[in-house]
Amino acid sequence: MIEVNDLKYTYPGSKNPVLHGLNFSIPEGEIFGFLGPSGAGKSTAQKVLIGILKQYEGKVTVLGRNVSEAKPDYYERIGVAFEFPNFYGRFTALENLHLFRSLYKRPTSKPEDLLESVGLTKYGHTKVENFSKGMKMRLNLCRALLNQPDILFLDEPTSGLDPVNARLVKEIILQLKAAGKTVLITTHSMHTAEEICDRIAFIVDGRIVLIDAPRELKVQHGKKSIQVEYRKDEQVKQEHFALNGIGMNPEFMELLLREEIETIHTEEATLEDIFIKVTGRNLE
Repeated sequence: MIEVNDLKYTYPGSKNPVLHGLNFSIPEGEIFGFLGPSGAGKSTAQKVLIGILKQYEGKVTVLGRNVSEAKPDYYERIGVAFEFPNFYGRFTALENLHLFRSLYKRPTSKPEDLLESVGLTKYGHTKVENFSKGMKMRLNLCRALLNQPDILFLDEPTSGLDPVNARLVKEIILQLKAAGKTVLITTHSMHTAEEICDRIAFIVDGRIVLIDAPRELKVQHGKKSIQVEYRKDEQVKQEHFALNGIGMNPEFMELLLREEIETIHTEEATLEDIFIKVTGRNLE
């Protein structure tokens, strides 16, 4: 669905490139995440893919066509949700969606159904100028889904959302994947990337330093050990054991039989731990 080869980009008037030869591909039905700190080049790469920035170097193909030559019908097949959504503030949520819906030639989803899916049904007739940022973010996702796109580009999709609505948005994205849609997410939220992305690309200073599945990264960079927490003498204590041969470890087995175990878990690294280890940079 997306093929990028040696993508470079420098903003007009600047001498310093923002993107330094990106290479990646995204197959149909995958959720792919760009994970990196602010200013790493994530949003710039996304803007190239959706055709906003055209004076780039390299080859960028989306849906089988060169993005630099994209015609208006290209936008019939993609959906875009930026981190800072723009709506007509004096229009209601439904009026905004019906307006954007009228711009498409292909079949569209019913705005009422989309509002229901993100929990905004009762705010359909409320002017958007009265929406919180979290409500605007959910409405923004509705707008991106109006044309039933084949590819969805999401910039920080859980920004400004409380945990309940962040979970709701993640579930919607996973449902899109199950329906065969392709999703590209740019984020600096390790939790979002870890929970829903099939693969992630670490991007720093306009360069991709690593691409892999979150699980594979955690296995490769995590400790091969487990931590056991148990309560003894009214205190919580910890023991660590090597993961290899754990079932035959007499000290581990004795601990399970003797003590009041509260938690047992492997000591895999978080994506943020791995990002810092690989890049030497923080995600913020």
